[in-house]
Amino acid sequence: MIYGGIEAGGTKWVCAVGGAGEIRQTVSFPTTEPDETIAQAVGFFAAHGELAAIGIGSFGPLDLRRGSPTWGRITTTPKPGWSGTDVAGAVSAALGTPVAIDTDVNAAALAEHRWGSAMGLRTFCYVTVGTGIGGGGLVNGELMHGLIHPEFGHMRVPHDRERDPFDGACPYHGDCLEGLASGSALLARWGIPAEDLADERAWDLEAEYLALGIANVTSILSPERVVIGGGVMARPSLLPRVRERVGHLLAGYFSAPELSGDLSGYIVAPALDARAGVLGALELARLRVGGR
Repeated sequence: MIYGGIEAGGTKWVCAVGGAGEIRQTVSFPTTEPDETIAQAVGFFAAHGELAAIGIGSFGPLDLRRGSPTWGRITTTPKPGWSGTDVAGAVSAALGTPVAIDTDVNAAALAEHRWGSAMGLRTFCYVTVGTGIGGGGLVNGELMHGLIHPEFGHMRVPHDRERDPFDGACPYHGDCLEGLASGSALLARWGIPAEDLADERAWDLEAEYLALGIANVTSILSPERVVIGGGVMARPSLLPRVRERVGHLLAGYFSAPELSGDLSGYIVAPALDARAGVLGALELARLRVGGR
């Protein structure tokens, strides 16, 4: 079977057709107005004939409650013009194709579980640190869902205002994890994009906040592994700093071998890099029509 997949990001959309773990063709384009962006995706898929299903991994927040009148819609996003957008419904109606939708982070987590850094695990977390911070993963082999879906980026973490007087960049919560440690927060605090930021004080602070978040996730969800990616994590020294700081914060309390030593097998980089989101979207499509 041939499926369609959409990695619907706040900056760009990536659309692909392919099979299980296989990308045959992709296209990417900037995320503009909802109607224009969705129309570009629909046009791409329409040119490839009938597809078995389309999976969408989207930025959010999303309404993922089946039976809800707003299922498949983006809800309280700060991205202008996108609140209330019916992404799943618009794509399904235009193409007459079954659609599955989940968060972009859960889609990436699904791909890493099938073919990447979380193969063979039943419970793990995937965290992405980019323009924002998102989190997802699997619990007992099932994608994380609950009242809504995980919002790792909006957990509250300690904020030492003497060390870091920055108020935070989140329009809803100010100094939540995303407000303190996302790429947007780095730019707002230091005035320099993450890829150009050389000040080691900035990266020490970044590692501190990310470690606080991962320590919380470890304590609450007890994942077998934490996969952490995203553009901000491209800084080569950041992942080792995060591991070191998480180890210090956990303070030897957890009697699991995975949480001893340098944590290099516990806090890991993604194996699929930029392909994870769209591969996960294709896998969402496969599962939508009964794949196992």
